[in-house]
Amino acid sequence: MSGGSDQLRQPEKQRLPYPRSPHGGTEKIRQTRSAAPLPVLQTVVSLTITSVKSGADGESRRIELSDGSFYSFRTYYLPPVVDEALYTPGAAEGRSINVTEEEGLRFASACFRAEKTALQLIARAEQSVFGLTRKLEKRRHDSECVRAVIARLCEMELLDDHRYARLWLETRINRQRSSPWRLLTALNSRGIGRSDANSALKEVLDDETEYRLLLSFVEKTKRKHALQNSGQENAAASQHSETRSLKYQLRNEGFSTNAIQRFFDE
Repeated sequence: MSGGSDQLRQPEKQRLPYPRSPHGGTEKIRQTRSAAPLPVLQTVVSLTITSVKSGADGESRRIELSDGSFYSFRTYYLPPVVDEALYTPGAAEGRSINVTEEEGLRFASACFRAEKTALQLIARAEQSVFGLTRKLEKRRHDSECVRAVIARLCEMELLDDHRYARLWLETRINRQRSSPWRLLTALNSRGIGRSDANSALKEVLDDETEYRLLLSFVEKTKRKHALQNSGQENAAASQHSETRSLKYQLRNEGFSTNAIQRFFDE
């Protein structure tokens, strides 16, 4: 002991020896930055056509590729960039296809599936352009494919808004106490254009049919007014007012002047 007081000694820090180098002695370990991974080069596999089969209609095809995939489509859905030799049986086998051609096959195949769905819906009931478009998109078919299919079906006259409007009117006129204006409004809400709706209504609504429709509409209107005016005392004044109001209402509902005049004359 020295200095009259005990001093606590701090333990010395033990230094770890550096690893020895192959030549003896020691060497320091240097931290090196990790190098960025080298890009992996992907090899593009060229696909070839192994078989082409034609459908009975002459427009459908089934192409099988070397990777085992296949595409079923109709030729009129192929984009213009796709060469006709790509889907000609006997000439396309063994031919390589590029990325653009494969995308064209994929698009035509998607259109083919959408067309099958559309034809099933048409087989069940008459369809309109607006209604069928909405149904196909609701079933998750691609919008561009839906447009192509709708255009093709209209060209084949399997889809016709004028025909749809006429059939719809024929079923509604005899079942509902409606008016020309209300029928047109209902057609417009179903996506039928004004021209198709008006022309279909003129074809369906001849003089006698319009008059029967007017009678049904008036009967419904009178029942409504009878309930509203059941407590009124002056019946004559009320009837005169109702007649004038009914004429005005019938004109607004789209009934012709001849049909209205015939009703009040009788």
